[in-house]
Amino acid sequence: MSDIYVIYWSGTGNTEMMAGAVAEGIHAAGGHANVLDVASASADVLKDAKAFALGCPAMGSPQLEEGDKFAAGKTIGLFGSYGWGDGDWMREWASRMEAAGATVAGGEGVIANNTPDEEALENCRKLGETLAAV
Repeated sequence: MSDIYVIYWSGTGNTEMMAGAVAEGIHAAGGHANVLDVASASADVLKDAKAFALGCPAMGSPQLEEGDKFAAGKTIGLFGSYGWGDGDWMREWASRMEAAGATVAGGEGVIANNTPDEEALENCRKLGETLAAV
């Protein structure tokens, strides 16, 4: 099994915690997670990947996007935290990825209001397990 990339941007550490939980789920399912901050990653590492995860807080969603061409034909797990609103930014992000030809794992992203609680972290672990099964 090849590495499953978990690429994230985190301003406060909340989304970084979620990335760690996604990686835990990948490992629990027998996969190998390669967790990278977005500054250490490029879209090139995703070109041959069947599945990967992207995480970003609501305020930083443009940080991960340099066009959506990398998404076509991939299964993508989305996750992130927010401090205001109801998570609409995640629904929009999932819609953009689907419009670009990706399958969004679980049909939607995993969100947490501010610091992720145990339920959000467990949802991230389940997301990792789903990605490992692709």
